[in-house]
Amino acid sequence: MHDITIVGAGIIGTFIARELSRYDLRVLLIDKENDIANGTTKANSAIVHAGYDAAEGTLKAKLNVRGNELYEDVCKELHVPFKRIGSLVVAFNEQEMKTVKELFHRGIKNGVPHLEILDKASVLKLENNLSEEIVGALYAKTGGIVGPWELAIALAENALENGVELMLNSPVTDIKKTADGYCITAGDRKIESKMIINCAGIHSDDINNMVNSPSFEILPNRGEYNLFDKSVGNMVNTVVFGCPSEAGKGVVIMPTVHGNLLIGPTSEYVDGKTNFATTLEGLNSINEHAQQTLKGIGFQNVITSFIGLRAKTKTQDFIIEESEESVGFFNVAGIDSPGLTAAPAIAEYVIELVKRRIDNIELKKDFNPNRKPNIHFMELSDSEKAKLIEKDPSFGRIICRCEHITEGEIVDVIKRKAGATTVDGVKRRARPGSGRCQGGFCAPRVMEILARELEIDITEVVKDSQASHILTGKTK
Repeated sequence: MHDITIVGAGIIGTFIARELSRYDLRVLLIDKENDIANGTTKANSAIVHAGYDAAEGTLKAKLNVRGNELYEDVCKELHVPFKRIGSLVVAFNEQEMKTVKELFHRGIKNGVPHLEILDKASVLKLENNLSEEIVGALYAKTGGIVGPWELAIALAENALENGVELMLNSPVTDIKKTADGYCITAGDRKIESKMIINCAGIHSDDINNMVNSPSFEILPNRGEYNLFDKSVGNMVNTVVFGCPSEAGKGVVIMPTVHGNLLIGPTSEYVDGKTNFATTLEGLNSINEHAQQTLKGIGFQNVITSFIGLRAKTKTQDFIIEESEESVGFFNVAGIDSPGLTAAPAIAEYVIELVKRRIDNIELKKDFNPNRKPNIHFMELSDSEKAKLIEKDPSFGRIICRCEHITEGEIVDVIKRKAGATTVDGVKRRARPGSGRCQGGFCAPRVMEILARELEIDITEVVKDSQASHILTGKTK
């Protein structure tokens, strides 16, 4: 019998799992996918928002600002890339400047520190590649960028190190109430749990409806992105937003924590929860906005395009509450933007709800908040590299030429808790395949290493999901 089962191993589920691992509880984290962070978490803007956008008094406003405050310490403990580079909301006319001023005053009410309204000269001094047509902007110094899947993976790894159990490839197909709590059918297993925390993202309404009357509906919203090569990664220094509209916060132009340039997303409500196809219309829309805002952007430098689905609701606010129908069943749903930013604060909020249902919950005396950092070979000094190669020659073999990733780094991320078992799993943890060739050269070598370390045949190595087979047999 588990004390708590968390359904969904994205950024919200992993943050809650890590927070619960501080306590003397038996916690299980389950997900239908083949890896951590394989839903919305792996396909979003990676922005740590300042907190001026959400309406005053909403959960989004409260938890955004608190989450932003927590980010630096969490990322230091887990050794995850995070940069507080600031953000701009740029205006092209006086009507948009009116929106900028509204956002400024809303941010002040929400408790966002270090907000400024900049004139044209100040904006172009900060970002000299932006259009001369800009008339001003809102500048938020506390805005930042993070590696979202890297953070979720690190959270899961740290949670497992502190006693949380993990089940992947385990879609929840049924939940029944029992005398002691719940019986969950996940994959081919039956799980007994006193409580459930529903963090299933775009499927959170489906999970809720297995136990409770429908009380909310998830409205999938599709966003398309273009990722550019590192050669243009320094075209902007901050996160640059257009003025928001009814469709959302608008297309964003931003550097990534690894030095690329990211532009997106579009915003389109879709009927299905499995529609991940990019469209010509969507990518053209991104390009049109980018050319209006950024001087000299060349789309020949796009190295990949992708889709993310966001879990919106009609209320446009987070749903974080215990079900009125089912004791110990907690919905954490409708976590769209700024969900990534709010995630550490959402975890705090959920723990307080859980504590109301558990008497005398005790902290673990041996909880370790720190995670062993990944080895980034190319960032080491020459003497450090020599010592590492002497200890383990695999660090002297470059596998990914674009990102300069060694075999030793790949083996390390495979052997960790919640380690990589797929080509994309290695990519998200150590970055081979993230460069300009997108794995064109290194993928076969990554597959060989996975097969060797997992002791499986190379034809069993998949790209991402269990069904994404790459090889079926020999060709020569």
